Amino acid sequence: MSKKNVSRGPMRVAEKPKDFKKSIKKLLKYLKTYKISLIIVLIFAIFSTIFTIVGPKILGNATTELFNGIINKINGGTGINFSLIAKILITLLILYIISAIFSYIQGLLMTNVSQKITYKLRKDINEKIDRMPMKYFESKTHGEVLSIITNDVDTLSFSLNQTATEVITAIVTLIGILIMMFSINLIMTLIAVLILPFSIIFIMIIAKRSQKYFKNQQLYLANVNGKVEEMFSGHRVIKAFNASEDMLNKFRKDNNNLYNSAWKSQFLSGLMMPIMNFVGNLGYAFVGVVGGYLAIKGKIQVGNIQSFIQYTKQFNRPLGSISQVSSMLQSMVAASERIFEFLENEEEKINTKTHKLNKVEGNVEFKNVKFGYNEDKMIIHNFSAKIKSGQKIAIVGPTGAGKTTLVKLLMHFYEINDGEILIDNRNINDYKRSDLRKIFGMVLQDTWLFNGTIMENLRYGKLNATDDEVISAAKTAHVHHFIQTLPDSYNMMLNEETNNISGGQKQLLTIARAILADPKILILDEATSSVDTRTELILQKAMDKLMEGRTSFIIAHRLSTIKDADLIIVMNEGDIVEIGNHKDLLSKKGFYFKLYNSQFEN
Repeated sequence: MSKKNVSRGPMRVAEKPKDFKKSIKKLLKYLKTYKISLIIVLIFAIFSTIFTIVGPKILGNATTELFNGIINKINGGTGINFSLIAKILITLLILYIISAIFSYIQGLLMTNVSQKITYKLRKDINEKIDRMPMKYFESKTHGEVLSIITNDVDTLSFSLNQTATEVITAIVTLIGILIMMFSINLIMTLIAVLILPFSIIFIMIIAKRSQKYFKNQQLYLANVNGKVEEMFSGHRVIKAFNASEDMLNKFRKDNNNLYNSAWKSQFLSGLMMPIMNFVGNLGYAFVGVVGGYLAIKGKIQVGNIQSFIQYTKQFNRPLGSISQVSSMLQSMVAASERIFEFLENEEEKINTKTHKLNKVEGNVEFKNVKFGYNEDKMIIHNFSAKIKSGQKIAIVGPTGAGKTTLVKLLMHFYEINDGEILIDNRNINDYKRSDLRKIFGMVLQDTWLFNGTIMENLRYGKLNATDDEVISAAKTAHVHHFIQTLPDSYNMMLNEETNNISGGQKQLLTIARAILADPKILILDEATSSVDTRTELILQKAMDKLMEGRTSFIIAHRLSTIKDADLIIVMNEGDIVEIGNHKDLLSKKGFYFKLYNSQFEN
């Protein structure tokens, strides 16, 4: 849809920003880079509008000349001066062409500026994401972050493109038309201006009454969409529990509410144009009567009446534009407010020490580590452990014990409150985060693969890997044979949801990707918890290959999978309650013993 086709009715309820002035200041500061382009846009918009405003008065001169020529002809004079009328019309045509050129150039420049701002904002947001701490994304839904990058940036870009030119054009048009109307006749101008408040009062009354229906319409529309999505995604469950009729009744209720609010809002908003036209027509009638009387008295020319009626008709347009723009402006500022809030969020601390990670052995030590997502609520109280290179470490415990948090601290996703985490006897704060994370490989319960070929997904572990290296990693992960059975082998495209392969196959691909990355320290976070027993055996073989010669941290719910771990760390409520190997921990008959046996109880 063209950006020039802007809806003129109050169809959208503007979202109000929290601090309008503050957000506007930030936006203007951001726009300083493009001030030259914006000044040119301003100049071209003004000249385009001026040339358009002058048109009706020039056309009025042609009408006057035509009228006078006819009267002269009747009275036996020379008649109509077609040469002069032609010159007037040619002048008018040139003015309209110049106006159109100016309008085209300012539109082109403004679109260019708005798209550059969109590009820069998305670039800044994308770069900001890389600098933000993990805790931000754990406190926000994916939808909230995506909405800023997509909806808010698009709203800002579109609204800026419209409001900048619309406001300039509306103000210049309003001032210009008033000047032209006063230059024609003072009395007629006062009549046109005095009729205007009636139109505004009617619009305000209707807008106030329709506002609540528009809000209800958006609310019920969301409910209807939610019901449709719920019924569509849960179709099998609904059928299985024979709940189709119940869901349809709920849908009918919401759909009926939507219908009632929608027709009321549309009906009320539809009254605006007829009312404005009615008031406008009253104005034309008064202007026509008064203008005719003044023309008879010889105080104005006939062409001036025509020009004045055109100006009266145009006078309502900028007011409608300003009303529409004010709504759009609020949406734009609200969107920019969310964008700047995101860009101003706290970033990860930059390490001043940049010790290079050259030869990594993989020794890890936790020294009296204390951590809490909030300082007043610690979840890891006093954790200490020493892990030698190449050891297989299992971390077990009930949900909320702090298992995954421990791994996140190791990868420096969070700053610890107290204590130290050492890798090869050096504090992780001495390393750049990007360098530190290169030595880690992760295989998680929730597999992450993107829309692309299997080869591209595997090469994500090592972007410069050759095809032979990728295939070798796939063989090690016991996934090569499966890939060869696929229609396009390694060139098969995984769809957007990556649901054209099974969960176990996806997990094997992520293991192959980790093998290709060749990390020195490996993290397996419940990598086999969501697969069947047969697939788990295949995954376990692949993971055993992956863990060879690497320091490995295994977070597991199925304790049967970590019997051969060199060390098992048993956690509960943020503390290590037990530590040892599987045999020793069972013999103690403590927390681990209870945890282990609970998995085999009926």
